[in-house]
Amino acid sequence: MAQEIILAGFGGQGIMLAGKLLTYTGMLEGKNVTWLPSYGPEMRGGTANCTVIISDEEIGSPIVTNPSVALVFNNPSLEKFEPLVKTGGTLIVNTSLVTIKSKRTDINIINIPANDIAIELGEVKITNMVMMGAFVAATKAVSFEGVMDALKKTLPAHRQNLLPLNEKALKKGSELV
Repeated sequence: MAQEIILAGFGGQGIMLAGKLLTYTGMLEGKNVTWLPSYGPEMRGGTANCTVIISDEEIGSPIVTNPSVALVFNNPSLEKFEPLVKTGGTLIVNTSLVTIKSKRTDINIINIPANDIAIELGEVKITNMVMMGAFVAATKAVSFEGVMDALKKTLPAHRQNLLPLNEKALKKGSELV
């Protein structure tokens, strides 16, 4: 089974990092994966989204037009990607920043106050890990242990001290699903 995922928000919210982490986790778990980034022209604060496909089968194209899952970090992302989620799919919404309510009744909507949780844990930069925890719990596309293994292998040496904080963020996000 394939999970076609869109992660979307503003630049600087860790969208690309979360997408790469999902992709690497899938690779470590022996799955077929693709990652396709899309950036606005701004360095920070512009639009940023990426698509990830995680599949047990070969992947024909990295293009995702109707995702099975969308993680949206801000209002513009909800407006753009909510209509594209497949019927029966999942929409994970960062309600700390998304003030618009979804009008869809044919998808699973998971509301996570990700920024608020990250701030409670002491670092707003782990908002993406809170959302990742929700994704892992909701979809089981990759394992929690796999995400932690991928983090351990990808975080540079000078950032390894952040592993416990990232683990707390992942767990907190998964608990809310």
